[in-house]
Amino acid sequence: MSAHPFDLLTVDQLRRTGSLKWSEYRGSLGAWVAEMDFGTAPGVIAAAQETLVNGLIGYAPTQLVHDMQQATAGWLENRFEWKIDPDQVRPMSSVMTALDAAIMHFSPRHRPDAPLVLLTPAYMPFISTAERFGRDSIEVAMVPTQSGWEIDWNALKQALAGGALLVLVNPHNPIGKVYSREELLAISELVEASGSRVFVDEVHSPLVFDGASHVPYATVSPAAAAHSVTSVAATKAFNLPGLKCAQLVLTNDADRIAWERVGGVAEHGAANVGLAATTAAYRTGTGWLDGVIGYLDESRMLLLDIIQEHLPQVRYLPPQGTYLAWLDVSRLALDPGPAQFFLKEAQVALINGTACGSGGKGFVRLNFATPRPVLGGMIHRMGAAVDGCDNKDVTDPEFAQ
Repeated sequence: MSAHPFDLLTVDQLRRTGSLKWSEYRGSLGAWVAEMDFGTAPGVIAAAQETLVNGLIGYAPTQLVHDMQQATAGWLENRFEWKIDPDQVRPMSSVMTALDAAIMHFSPRHRPDAPLVLLTPAYMPFISTAERFGRDSIEVAMVPTQSGWEIDWNALKQALAGGALLVLVNPHNPIGKVYSREELLAISELVEASGSRVFVDEVHSPLVFDGASHVPYATVSPAAAAHSVTSVAATKAFNLPGLKCAQLVLTNDADRIAWERVGGVAEHGAANVGLAATTAAYRTGTGWLDGVIGYLDESRMLLLDIIQEHLPQVRYLPPQGTYLAWLDVSRLALDPGPAQFFLKEAQVALINGTACGSGGKGFVRLNFATPRPVLGGMIHRMGAAVDGCDNKDVTDPEFAQ
């Protein structure tokens, strides 16, 4: 049986790309920032390059934006049975700028300085976002169970009391949870009862594995659509974060009217190359993406076996979505912190769990969207560092090229 093409990628090749993931910590194996090592779908780069060849280096022409809106609406309907008007899709540069817009313009009307509520552990930049706007941030720690992660419903109800802006990430970065329709309905009822609003980050929504299915929050009820704004993007599923294009989906008329007044500056942040690449990805990239998901699905389960062999004290529950592994390394008692330890002793770059807020102590986030030989080398190095052994031998990907 021939090797998968992704398995043939070497560490040297990945480093030569010069990406942040592989250049920030030179000499280490990159498993920290959330980007994949697999390029992107055929036709996507060509679409981006065409904007430059045609001289589209000024402001985005209306047709380029319209194409992206049409492609996004078609993607959401075909992939998730979420039917929207293309005009509800607004161009943004990133999910982070979409969140900024939600804070400024879509907080509860009766409480314009409403706190942000985060289900933690959370995506690292979200932890400090409220402070940038002079807002309070309330962290509601997720509850780990043998089968997954659950919401602390009483804590969430208390956090939303009086009105807040809930940041709901689904699939959930970094724990990989995919919320069920029943959970989303329960969230929407608490939000509605408290007069709160929701910013929904669904950037990882295409990356869901067998046994789970993504349900867009705005589809679970009319109330959910009315009190939420949603950000989606091709950036994670099609590996395009550097092309600077995301989408803000507005699902009530009041928000659309308000956005006509305030959204112009934010919309100009979307890059022409990103608009074109997003359109191509949504229209022509499904086959490539399905192949990537199949590869990641096998990798997340292979990771379980490798961890059991080389890091038996580490607890790992394969994620339902994303390409991020949330590893409980608390039993190892690593000082000064687990990510720092593995960077120094194993030359593997990870995200420290404490950067993800409450509940993150004793965890690291590992990106497994990398060739499987490299993934195996990462865990081998980490296990050897814990055991105090030489962490570079003939099985290490640096020496297997």
